[in-house]
Amino acid sequence: MQKPVVTVMTKAARLAGNVLLRSINKLDALNVVQKERMDYASEVDADAEKVIIKELRRAYPDYGFVGEESGAQINGRYTFVIDPLDGTSNYLRGFPHYCVSIALVDNGEPTDAVIFDPLRNDLFTASRGAGAQLNERRIRVADRKELAGTVITTGFPPRERARAGAQLECVRELLVHAEDIRRTGSAALDLAYVACGRADAYFEAGVKDWDIAAGVLLVREAGGKVCDFRGAALGKIDGRTALPRQIVAGNLKVAEALQKTIVSSGYAASFNG
Repeated sequence: MQKPVVTVMTKAARLAGNVLLRSINKLDALNVVQKERMDYASEVDADAEKVIIKELRRAYPDYGFVGEESGAQINGRYTFVIDPLDGTSNYLRGFPHYCVSIALVDNGEPTDAVIFDPLRNDLFTASRGAGAQLNERRIRVADRKELAGTVITTGFPPRERARAGAQLECVRELLVHAEDIRRTGSAALDLAYVACGRADAYFEAGVKDWDIAAGVLLVREAGGKVCDFRGAALGKIDGRTALPRQIVAGNLKVAEALQKTIVSSGYAASFNG
């Protein structure tokens, strides 16, 4: 039985998805701002986030909110962490891969998650201790035992370009064993795809809490492992810090092998100091 909060989060995500779809035929007319170097947001991001917060606040007026566009309004124990459009660069170019991501966090631990892909009508949901679902069907991470033959997703965020050489060396080492490395442009969907086995693993640096909060719970509830580049736990995911994170996700064996390659290639060491 789906928790009431997930039902509300699902409705909010679908409403935001409708906002995204209504504008896909008028992308050239959107107002776009550059938040940081090569990091963009549009009026659609803001409009979708407003719809989400309005819907969630109607049902849970005492809960806090952390949105990528509107910032933090943290009231206490429970906080919704929201990315109204994960994959903005894809969206603005008409590249059909982006999503809405919403997580409910209890003292820094995600307890409920919704990731909605409005183009494919794919709805990923999870609640702590209750498993993960895709369109109401139970999902599990892939069962590969090693890196050989894996499909791994990653990202190349602009804020991490100074370490691009180290990351590409890591990719080179991974391609000795992996079938392919893919860069899709949406951290939330990368994690959702790991949770349902469409990808075997994912790693990236420079992600923010709103990028990963929902996806982290999906992977965990689908039987997977999430850690940082050194193999440590991620710590609290509540949007209270703007610091970028490092993340590795996959099933237990593949995530461990991937994390060790990130270290052995020198990529993890590039973050020292």
